[in-house]
Amino acid sequence: MTDGVTIGQAAAFAGVTVKAIRHYHQHRLIDEPRRDSSGYRRYGSADLLRLVQIRTLAGAGVPLAEIGAILDADPDRFATALVDAERHLTDRIDDLIARRETLRRLATGDRALLPERALALLDRAPDLGFTADDVTMAREGLVLIKALVPEGFDDYLRRIERALDDPRYMSLIKRMWHAAEWEPDDPRIDELATAIADHFIAHPALLPIPAGLQDRTDSAIRYSLLTHHGHEQKPGWTRLTALIEARLRSAGIDIADQTPLD
Repeated sequence: MTDGVTIGQAAAFAGVTVKAIRHYHQHRLIDEPRRDSSGYRRYGSADLLRLVQIRTLAGAGVPLAEIGAILDADPDRFATALVDAERHLTDRIDDLIARRETLRRLATGDRALLPERALALLDRAPDLGFTADDVTMAREGLVLIKALVPEGFDDYLRRIERALDDPRYMSLIKRMWHAAEWEPDDPRIDELATAIADHFIAHPALLPIPAGLQDRTDSAIRYSLLTHHGHEQKPGWTRLTALIEARLRSAGIDIADQTPLD
């Protein structure tokens, strides 16, 4: 009777696949047994034990790259290695839990992309008279600001918080949102652009330009992405923004919409 079993039998006995065993061989977790006279590799009881150990550790989440050192360690090192493996596994579990929570938050929209401070501001918007579409647009804008100018995001939130306590400014902002539905040649756009620009000139701390944006070499590109988001189907906004920018520039205010000169 031939000693040992074939790779297929070993896989069945150890509860793994033939492909997995070959993968273990490639990672040198188990030596390839010698071939018998018929040319088949034969796995003995020690090989089966090793396969079960590998399968158990891999099933517990231990990376294959670490399994060999664990199995070949002396008892003390083996115990230490298992503790380390458990710690790494716990870290992975915590990371997966965090990812799951992010997915659950994303299921209700892109709120997961913003910190609580920003969400608190958005939650106040309906009570201030802004529509659901307005809030969605504002949320998208905050997500873009956080991505494009992360170092200035907290400063931008402070500007919003300050603006919410300014009745005159809030009145202008609400009119600006309504202007999204106006035709670009609507005379109200010129009047509104002048009013908004004058308010910014008088209160520069309210300018919606995140700190740090102007220091970037590509500030013009980032500014354009932020300022013109959502303008594609709203030509009234495009003209309003252009008029406001022109008035601010004429007043000597740097709005980061021009590429710095070399």
